[in-house]
Amino acid sequence: GEGPVSIVIWTTTPWTLPANQAVALHPDFDYLLLQAGGQRLIVARELADAARLRWGIEEAQVLGTARGAALEGLRLKHPFYDRVVPVILGEHVTSEAGTGAVHTAPGHGQEDYVVGQRYGLPVDNPVGPDGRFYAETPLVGGLSVQEANAVVLEALQKRDRLLCREEIRHSYPHCWRHKTPIIFRATPQWFIAMDQSGLREAALKAIDGVRWRPEWGHTRIRNMVAQRPDWCISRQRNWGVPIALFVHKRSGEPHPDTVRLMEAVAERVESQGLDGWYELDPAELLGEEAEQYEKSTDILDVWFDSGVTHYCVLEPRPELHFPAEVYLEGSDQHRGWFQSSLLTSVAMRGVAPYREVLTHGFTVDARGQKMSKSRGNVVAPQRVVDQLGADILRLWVAATDYSAEMAVSDEILRRTADAYRRIRNTARFLLANLHGFEPRHHTQAVDALLPLDRWALDRTLQVQQRVLDAYEAYQFHLIFQAVHNFCAVDMGSLYLDVTKDRLYTLPEGHPARRSAQTAMLAILEAMVRWLAPILSFTADEIWEFMPGDRSSPVFAAQWARDLSPLDADAPLGREDWSRLLAVREAVSKVLEGLRKSEAIGAGLDAEVDLYCDGLLRAVLERPGEELHFLFITSAARVHPLVEAPAGAERFSLEGGELAVAAFPSPHPKCVRCWHHVPDVGTHPEHPALCARCIENITGGGERRQWI
Repeated sequence: GEGPVSIVIWTTTPWTLPANQAVALHPDFDYLLLQAGGQRLIVARELADAARLRWGIEEAQVLGTARGAALEGLRLKHPFYDRVVPVILGEHVTSEAGTGAVHTAPGHGQEDYVVGQRYGLPVDNPVGPDGRFYAETPLVGGLSVQEANAVVLEALQKRDRLLCREEIRHSYPHCWRHKTPIIFRATPQWFIAMDQSGLREAALKAIDGVRWRPEWGHTRIRNMVAQRPDWCISRQRNWGVPIALFVHKRSGEPHPDTVRLMEAVAERVESQGLDGWYELDPAELLGEEAEQYEKSTDILDVWFDSGVTHYCVLEPRPELHFPAEVYLEGSDQHRGWFQSSLLTSVAMRGVAPYREVLTHGFTVDARGQKMSKSRGNVVAPQRVVDQLGADILRLWVAATDYSAEMAVSDEILRRTADAYRRIRNTARFLLANLHGFEPRHHTQAVDALLPLDRWALDRTLQVQQRVLDAYEAYQFHLIFQAVHNFCAVDMGSLYLDVTKDRLYTLPEGHPARRSAQTAMLAILEAMVRWLAPILSFTADEIWEFMPGDRSSPVFAAQWARDLSPLDADAPLGREDWSRLLAVREAVSKVLEGLRKSEAIGAGLDAEVDLYCDGLLRAVLERPGEELHFLFITSAARVHPLVEAPAGAERFSLEGGELAVAAFPSPHPKCVRCWHHVPDVGTHPEHPALCARCIENITGGGERRQWI
């Protein structure tokens, strides 16, 4: 070939070419040497055709190929300065666009700086803090970087070093506050070395000793610390915590007695505030040496400020302790506060400043989009509080799995309000039916409670264990699920519905009624404590209306301890109740069919016959005549399975085969208990009442032993 050999680069920032110190190639790319007219050009094979067409070169002969690694160390002449720069290798070079050769200016880019450090390139930064080139810079001295672009392009054109120029639309970093383009300048800074004294290794070890929630937080911060560069802790701002160093005017080195001087400055700042540093005359501390030193004008990185709260907040306060039990913040803080706190603590104390770290996602709208005023999708917390109440907002937070993004919208909050009402109404029902109940005088012993009440306490105990485990694991959404399901299913659809008959029809002081109230108070004692950390205002309100001594707030109460499990001696154990409730569910399905056909209205309008054998029959026969109270029907009878009529609905349950026949009761309805029984109207003084209600009104009350 003939003509000069050139490596072609492209750049969107021509103003950085005065600071060029090298050209980077990818070690594994293939590069072509092309004969293009009277010059020879080197370009990556993958980009050669697109680049040639962009330059307007229709034909080019391939003179040779070489791997990028083979070209390392070649010497190149700068396009307009009397400077020779090397060919270097870098993994950051891509084949997505351009030429596969990257102009490298260590003073104007992070990747350029890193690769430049590896090759020992000069860090040339000819641009001042005002965005203008220093006056002594050849060709562009005194110009702003924007003005320099045109001058550089003109210089390249005059020297026949410009193959092509065009305007393109591309992404470019802007100041988040001013929305203006920014430039990169390498300036002297203060760093904390990650490897010089083993800080990285010690920090990685400390990470492994912390419990991270969610667990992926461990991998996230470990990878960040393992790969992070040295920590630049200095900033050039007008306000902040000063880096109180006296720096030698010529060498730039800190004073050899820096530790003593920094302590002296700290004492002044403690008594005078930051003015103790800014108004300090160096001669006061340095004496005759003051002429050789100047005060640093840099301030500390704000992440260093927040990163030493373990020392500034935890250690001086007697009510706190080090390390902290938990650090809580958003998922972006693995790069921020979690990491800065870790590094400072490990450097100072050799351990992490926290035992656990809890990370939550960010709040987004129902479609998963980031909230912004311009989109109009912001849900203002104060508006939610004003419209729905603070506890609705608190419940939404608790009910949402914070390990991912947390969606919120008016519709989501409406559903949260519905769930809240279910929980609140459960508490209201319990409170209403504790009217007149004096715990010191009316509480029944556990052994004296009816089996249904003992089941309710056992069920509450099981839910409490799940709630406590979830609190320990900070899984608040599981608490919401457990409590809401408890209120909606265990209480609302079962226990509270079944016990209404006892509460409303028995004499006030009847043992079976007191049994229900004893269980209800124990349930509410547990439930109000579950709610207190989340529905704080609601729990406080419930607490005030509960019977018994409430002089101490609910927030100072311990978890409920008056919940008894169903032991082996219980009249009906957990397995028995599991079978009974499975039968109840089957009966409910049959009754629902009668309702849909309008044969009955409520369940008390019906009677049921149950056909089964074995364990299932044995457990159904145990409550005797009280079984129908569990199904909320007017009657329930148990028969052998063989007697099941052809029209009975059949179910396969864990305890055996079950057949259910239900039909409208033919008997009159008692106006007090709403049961349909044959003895309604048999008493001349109470023609509208059944014999059971008459006994509960005029006598000692019916006998209730099971349900």
